[in-house]
Amino acid sequence: MASSRKVIELFYDVVSPYSWLGFEVMCRYRNVWNIDLKLRPAFLGGIMQGSGNKPPGQVPNKFLYMTTDLHRLAQYFQVPISPPADPFEAMFEKGSLSAMRFVAAVQEREVGGDKQVEQVSRELWMRIWSQDKDITQPASLSEAAMKAGLSASEVEELLKLSTSKEIKDKLKRSTQEALDHRCGSGHQYQYIHFFHYLTLSLYSFIQAFGFPLAVCHVNGKAEVFFGSDRFELIAHCIGEKWMGPQPAAAKL
Repeated sequence: MASSRKVIELFYDVVSPYSWLGFEVMCRYRNVWNIDLKLRPAFLGGIMQGSGNKPPGQVPNKFLYMTTDLHRLAQYFQVPISPPADPFEAMFEKGSLSAMRFVAAVQEREVGGDKQVEQVSRELWMRIWSQDKDITQPASLSEAAMKAGLSASEVEELLKLSTSKEIKDKLKRSTQEALDHRCGSGHQYQYIHFFHYLTLSLYSFIQAFGFPLAVCHVNGKAEVFFGSDRFELIAHCIGEKWMGPQPAAAKL
């Protein structure tokens, strides 16, 4: 008897190169593992603000390490990452709010799947993290969307929709839903504070703090995995096999 399909939600933002790695690997495995992959575009800036976390680009030593790390990961995962000339400007001064609102608009209008969301997201990553191009201006979004296969009339409609309250609220909800997923196992620890025992559940307090964030729904429970280096654990969680970053090649 075949096992039931597992649902995996993938929260991401195109400003994050690590999200691109997680995105491509999960897209490769969506037809290999017995899963329904749900793409969840969200806003990383909102995650950082809501969790009180700092992105690696704002921590000097992490920022320096990131360049070497991304080069290695790009080769291993076979994703064409080439950092922009000024990563700080691209990530923090320009950011991705308009881009993620546009992706949210694409998702809102797409019917019968998420192929357009996948393709538009990929083209935006290609622009910022491979071609050192802008992703903030309407012309930049239009170019990415048309390269992803959307028509000029569709792009015009989506640009208008992306500035609407409907889409702004949609992106906020997705970001908040990511924050609401707790990263932890629910183990409890006791602390002594002012002569009182306080039992605190880590599961209740540790919020999502970055992207990519994969949420695996298994047996009525949500198991949360952060980062682009947890695929073996995700596979174990859902009862599947990790076959490396290129599962199609591994099966030959």
